[in-house]
Amino acid sequence: MKNKKIFNFYRQTSLYTDLGLYKDFTKQLTDDINELCILQRMQIIHPVSVNQEDIIIQKNKNTNLYVTRLKYEDDLFPTAISMISELLRKDKNYSVNRKQEDMIHVTCRGQAILLASILKAKGYSARVRSGFATYIKNDGVNYDHWITEYYDEGKDRWVLVDADLHCSDCDFDLNDIPRQKFIFGAEAYLGMRNNKYKNEEIYYDSDPATLGLKATLRGLFYDFHSLMNDEIIFLHLPKYIQDKNLNLSEEEYVELDKLANLLLNPDENFDELLKIWNSESKYRIMSGALNS
Repeated sequence: MKNKKIFNFYRQTSLYTDLGLYKDFTKQLTDDINELCILQRMQIIHPVSVNQEDIIIQKNKNTNLYVTRLKYEDDLFPTAISMISELLRKDKNYSVNRKQEDMIHVTCRGQAILLASILKAKGYSARVRSGFATYIKNDGVNYDHWITEYYDEGKDRWVLVDADLHCSDCDFDLNDIPRQKFIFGAEAYLGMRNNKYKNEEIYYDSDPATLGLKATLRGLFYDFHSLMNDEIIFLHLPKYIQDKNLNLSEEEYVELDKLANLLLNPDENFDELLKIWNSESKYRIMSGALNS
């Protein structure tokens, strides 16, 4: 460990990753990262994988899978403890054989948070990362995505892992994602500012969907908050940005350029990022839901 302060920080939990009384349960789950990701993947259905036609088919078949549960449940289960609690409430047998009607329907954010929380429970330094994946579709677009990063003491480095895409066909190891395959929020933001990416190459599937620089603002702040152990929900963005409909002045963009450059190397710039976190309240006053 090169900096115990940093690694101890990422062993801590947030209100999103704390497992409470379920900590001991998750500690006894498999220590094999591939088996753990597959096990977790078999508890969750990503809502995007269920289209309108599927919903109609399920309804006509009159199955035990309620139509309402074929949609996003991220608002119902925003924390790791809520996800584990619901899964065990529906079926105490936490296994790869879980029935479809006993799964929960959450996005990659939920997968990333749940995996990070389990790794923290096992004693790892782990953190959630937000940005854009180059590997979700082969159509030249980098789609918004959340993954997990943990410190592997044997390899003496941070390792990127994607529980959400496990069981998918990829030409690389999802347990150790090559660095160039994932664009962190700050990289995407600076890439748009420096004309590295075209507007249509960066896509955030929000409501409404956002492209280009606006999309990278989401990735930038979701990743910044996650690196500060505050894995905010999709409804949250700094209020001063949301109030302007993500249209900022050049002076405000220049200010964010400085933050983004620090985020390019969060470990090296950890103390400075923590200082900004503790002093720049506008980055932490969120808009969304009741706050809006």
